[in-house]
Amino acid sequence: MNTQHPDLKDSLLHKIARNPARFFIAVALILLLFFVVEAVSADEGKPGLIRTTLLENPVELPSKNINAKVIRVTFPPHYKTPWHTHEGPGPRYVVRGKFEVTDNGMVKTYSTGEVFWETGKLMAVENVDTKTAELIIFEMAPSR
Repeated sequence: MNTQHPDLKDSLLHKIARNPARFFIAVALILLLFFVVEAVSADEGKPGLIRTTLLENPVELPSKNINAKVIRVTFPPHYKTPWHTHEGPGPRYVVRGKFEVTDNGMVKTYSTGEVFWETGKLMAVENVDTKTAELIIFEMAPSR
C-alpha cells in the first residue's frame, strides 16, 4: 500500500511563515480581527464569530525583507501632527475618537472603528475630537 504524505514545504502555513509579507499580512489580519469582532449570532441568541473584511489593498513591497510594526498612538484633544512620513505604507485602525487625515494631498475624516490605508507619503493627522483619540498603525517597511 502506497500512502502519500503531502510535502510540508507546499503547505499554506509554510508558505506564510517563509514569506515576510504574507506573514505580516496574516498577523495584521488576526490583530484586526481581535479589535473589531463582536460575538453576536443570529441563530438562537448564542454568541458566535462574525468575520468582516474591513480593508483590502494589494501591496507591492520594495524588498523581500520587511520590518512589520504595530504601533499604538494616543492623541490629546485637538492635537495635530506636523507634516511627516512613515517608513512604509499600511492599514490604520481608529480605536477611539475622530481624525482628519491629510495623506498625499487628500483629506478624509475617520472615526472609531474605521480602518484606512496610509500611503507612506507626506501626511498630517489631527484629532478633531474634544476627547483623547487613539490609532493603531500597522506599518510595513524594508528591513535595515
